[in-house]
Amino acid sequence: MEAPGAVRPGPLQACARQPIIALPSPAPERAALRASVNSLPPRPDTAPPTAFSSREFRSALGMFATGVTIVTARGVGGELVGMTANSFNSVSLDPPLVLWSLAHKASSLQAFATATHYAINVLTVEQRALAERFATRGIDRWAGVAHRAGLHGAPVLEGAAAVFECANRSQYVEGDHTIFVGLVERCAHLGGAAPLLYHGGMFYTEHPLGTLSDTAVPDMPAS
Repeated sequence: MEAPGAVRPGPLQACARQPIIALPSPAPERAALRASVNSLPPRPDTAPPTAFSSREFRSALGMFATGVTIVTARGVGGELVGMTANSFNSVSLDPPLVLWSLAHKASSLQAFATATHYAINVLTVEQRALAERFATRGIDRWAGVAHRAGLHGAPVLEGAAAVFECANRSQYVEGDHTIFVGLVERCAHLGGAAPLLYHGGMFYTEHPLGTLSDTAVPDMPAS
């Protein structure tokens, strides 16, 4: 049931397509920065002991509110793979890059690591049940779930607030997770969709406070 005054989402709007052009050679200052990064000493295999517990660290991280996504792919054998993740983030506008991370203990790690493409489905508040379903082990997560085949076969969930269809560009092992960086080949979003949010171990939805002040210029993509 819709709340009084609720805004009904509009049709799925595709991201504007931009021509693909050859990127210029890195500017001298960018090349110098890259060289300085590459010259950093190797990282130690083990981290020094901390003054806080894993539980305290997780509790602190839980204070950062995020959206909720379901990352999907088609395995090498044609099987559908999907999991709930809130580690999704933007990386770059040009080229269009996004990232997410997956724990090494996850049963789907191998499937995502070997997939050529995957889709990141940003959930609406109406899709809370899907978020819980794709975070549950030992069930058929795809039973009765409406979806369609996206680019290169990665499944796209019907009704998602936004969808980013990505090439599996690169992977980085850090700690107990692998970071996946995706090159966005196609994206779309639902205008007016209320997002599903996650904070402190609970689901929420938005309560608009107004637009970003003109004087504030954070390091985030413009909407």
